[in-house]
Amino acid sequence: MRKLRNKITGNLIPVFRRRLSGVDALPQLAVLGLLSGLFTGGVILAFRLAIEWPLEYFLPGDGSESFEELDILTRAILPLAGAIALGLLMHNLATHDRKVGIVHVMERLNYHQGYISVRSALVQFATGVSTVVTGQSAGREGPAVHLGAAISSLMGQWMRLPNNSIRTLVACGCAAAISASFNTPISGVIFAMEVVMMEYTIAGFTPIILASVTAAVVTQAAYGSEPAFSVPPLTMNSLLEIPWIIAIAIIIGVAAAAFIQLIDTTGRHHHRPVLLRLTIAGLLMVPFAIVVPEVMGIGYDTVQFTIDNQLPFWLLLGAGIAKLLITSVTLGLGMPSGVIGPTLFMGATLGGAMGLIGAQILPDMASSVGFYAMLGMGAMMGAVLQAPLAALMALMELTRNPHIILPGMLIITTSSLVTSEAFGKKSLFLTILKSQGLSYQNSPVIQALRRVSVGAIMDRNILRTERFLSREEARKILKSEPKWLVVEGSSGPTGLLPAVDLARYMEDTKAPATDSEEDTTPEQIDLMDIPANRRDIAPVQYQATLEEALNEFDQTSVEALYVQRHVAPMIQRVYGVVLKSDIESYYQYRRS
Repeated sequence: MRKLRNKITGNLIPVFRRRLSGVDALPQLAVLGLLSGLFTGGVILAFRLAIEWPLEYFLPGDGSESFEELDILTRAILPLAGAIALGLLMHNLATHDRKVGIVHVMERLNYHQGYISVRSALVQFATGVSTVVTGQSAGREGPAVHLGAAISSLMGQWMRLPNNSIRTLVACGCAAAISASFNTPISGVIFAMEVVMMEYTIAGFTPIILASVTAAVVTQAAYGSEPAFSVPPLTMNSLLEIPWIIAIAIIIGVAAAAFIQLIDTTGRHHHRPVLLRLTIAGLLMVPFAIVVPEVMGIGYDTVQFTIDNQLPFWLLLGAGIAKLLITSVTLGLGMPSGVIGPTLFMGATLGGAMGLIGAQILPDMASSVGFYAMLGMGAMMGAVLQAPLAALMALMELTRNPHIILPGMLIITTSSLVTSEAFGKKSLFLTILKSQGLSYQNSPVIQALRRVSVGAIMDRNILRTERFLSREEARKILKSEPKWLVVEGSSGPTGLLPAVDLARYMEDTKAPATDSEEDTTPEQIDLMDIPANRRDIAPVQYQATLEEALNEFDQTSVEALYVQRHVAPMIQRVYGVVLKSDIESYYQYRRS
């Protein structure tokens, strides 16, 4: 029975991997999406509990966000001590191990095909919990996205899937993390495709949707079906409010641009020692924690109070500006905290403050403060991330109110335009990547090549052979009718030639028909010397995408690649060959 099971598994897994090499493997991708959502949901549950349990035990009052009820001395010491501890932790890590958050996920997607290490996930878990628990101005969604992407990537690496599938798994993990954090499965899908992947594909939607839904089910089993905020019925009372909504969009667009600029400016000191930078960040946090303790931690309790119209104007305005300043400066200095939570905080408080002003201007027509707070959240998120659709979907799912669609579309698109066009700011994540000397390639050609693995187009009709053959060995080789001969050298394959060229040579140099004539036929055939259309070759891994294959062609200047996989220590199996023309033909065919 065990032998039968091993045989079935041994046959199914290679077929599963082979199907995933192309773009039409929806059943296989659907299974991966479900698994990604399940594992990510479990990880996010563990992450949230690791934050909430110590805070509920340590903080006075009810809940896990009542930093405001701490005494002044504790509010001053806690973020400073936490920043120093984080600085010491990161000081003892290698530079590449310090990278965390959504920006790191995008970097791994663009430069490393979505491969994320276990060490990276552990560092993100520890630092993500520490920033919130020690009262830094932080969010949990950025770290959650990193953890979701990491656990999904590690699953694909463990299964040795093609790289195009690992990229899809990373997107599944991102969507599942947002869905699990806010209980908003639709916005999780849009966020993954608009913000992280920066592309929309029909094949990608199915696994990402399944991952998002599965993660939402997992967290609903633990936290219930309510979204992150309790939102009363909201509606726009009058069309006369539209000019005021546009005015708020402009203000929030300016605030978003200032936020991005401050992070970019302070981020230019990344060459300084990390312990020094984080200690300075902790020192800067002290006066804010003393004067405006609402900025400590995630601050979703303040957001909820704003939605319920329980905070005065000056507190809303002061908390919004303070959150903008301290979050941007500490993030720029290298504090490993998330940015989505602070973005929602800023949007809610500034929007709520503007709502109170609107109520003074038009007391009989103005909508509720909660209405403007929710619009401000969507506007700030859309402008900072330059992701209007993801922000709109989040707004709809958080309010569960279709009446907010029209004003939501207006304020989100206007604020995003102000930030991008009036101030020339790109997405915060792209801005941070650029400051690190990195870019994010998302042209249609690159995206199309990333979706397919070399295993989908390689020619499998090959035969590996030694360089020197007897005529009898050559006849045996030709009987199997291979298309290509991969010629072995002292350190692996060294050349490629069409089998038809060997057959032609055998025909041209065959022995005379009569025994009386002298036999001048060579005893041995040198495949690297006979007349043939030989091609220089270089290796490419079986998991590689077509983009990686093209990069290999450019770097090595060879004429063909042989596709290999490690099957045992020091043993490589060759599965097929790929020519540059094969990639070009495939892309032209798919485009047409």
